[in-house]
Amino acid sequence: MIRIRVARLTDMPALKALMDAAIGELQGDFLAPQEIVASREVMGIDTQLIKDGTYFIAELDGALAGCGGWSRRATLYGGDHSEPLRDASLLDPARDSARVRAMYTHPKMTRRGVGRAVLAASEDAARAAGFKRAELMATLAGEPLYRASGYVEEERTFSPDIGGVRVPLVRMSKALV
Repeated sequence: MIRIRVARLTDMPALKALMDAAIGELQGDFLAPQEIVASREVMGIDTQLIKDGTYFIAELDGALAGCGGWSRRATLYGGDHSEPLRDASLLDPARDSARVRAMYTHPKMTRRGVGRAVLAASEDAARAAGFKRAELMATLAGEPLYRASGYVEEERTFSPDIGGVRVPLVRMSKALV
């Protein structure tokens, strides 16, 4: 049974360890080693989501299995350390898409419904806040989950240049109504 709860700032060390493991192990089939290194510079946990109460933790059999959330802020992706990507402006649910953000599953917990459970909790919360659409920036490893969950590709793009490396990404969206 997957248990979903709202993340707290005290969860940050465990969340960072999960994120690090997910980037390092789950991206390997999709990215070159230098792209994985660059991914760590553009991905990550955004503590604004935790402060806003829109970031979730999934626990499976009492263990941290995954995390992710949504945002009513303009930032599409990136963590605390990716300052150029951040924009804390509030979105208007009547015209803007909620942002699905920072989704990670522990490598030992994949294929158990963890990502789907966190995504569903995020979509439900965004819908309850009045949003009619959701948008996200998918990694190549995450793209299959989002496609299976009804997201459609808007564009293929790349991260900003990180030491001469750009990470491939896919902007996707979904109607929430």
